[in-house]
Amino acid sequence: EVQLVESGGGLVQPGGSLRLSCAASGFTFDDYAMSWVRQAPGKGLEWVSAIDWSGGNTYYAERMKGRFTISRDNAKNTVYLQMNSLKPEDTAVYYCHGASGPMGYWGQGTQVTVSS
Repeated sequence: EVQLVESGGGLVQPGGSLRLSCAASGFTFDDYAMSWVRQAPGKGLEWVSAIDWSGGNTYYAERMKGRFTISRDNAKNTVYLQMNSLKPEDTAVYYCHGASGPMGYWGQGTQVTVSS
C-alpha cells in the first residue's frame, strides 16, 4: 500500500519556524521527485517547493525563496520542508506529493497555523 504521511505541522507565532516531514512507503521513493503543495483556507492549491529524485536540484515558489528549504533522505524515504520566518499568510494545509512519470501520490496533509 502506498502511503505518504506528513507530520510536523502545528501552531507557531509569526517569525517562527517549523519542520515538516513526509514519510513514504509502498513505492520506490528514490525514483520519485517530491513536492510540497499547500492549500490556504478558502483558496486553491499552491505549489510550494520541489526536489528531484537525488536531492541535487531544488525548486521554490518565489514567495518561499530564502525562507523555506526542501530536502530529502532517500535512506529514510522521507522528504522535509524547513520553514523559517513564517508569516500568517503561510497558514495552510501542507501536502506532500510524489511524482514519477504518469504516477503520482498524495499525502493526507498537515495543518500549519501561523498566528500570534
